Amino acid sequence: MRAWVAEQDWLTLERLPTYAPELNPVELLWSSLKKRELANLADDHLADVADATEKGIHRLNHNPQLPWSALAHTGLTVQPPHPPNLRKDQ
Repeated sequence: MRAWVAEQDWLTLERLPTYAPELNPVELLWSSLKKRELANLADDHLADVADATEKGIHRLNHNPQLPWSALAHTGLTVQPPHPPNLRKDQ
């Protein structure tokens, strides 16, 4: 793997701590879901929890800037450095 990575001029590897949720944008999205759709949810049926989770995922999917803001919160970047131009009808 190291040899292959060394041949890729476009790829930069960063060493990260073993456990660093503050550097994982998905943790922020999961936190948002837990604070809204799953907050105080106590139900007898797993299907109800799954429905609430799906509702939260739909909410996250309908805000295309949210993943980018979660990434910005970590201080990490990807190329291109800005979100792609989004059509207004999305």
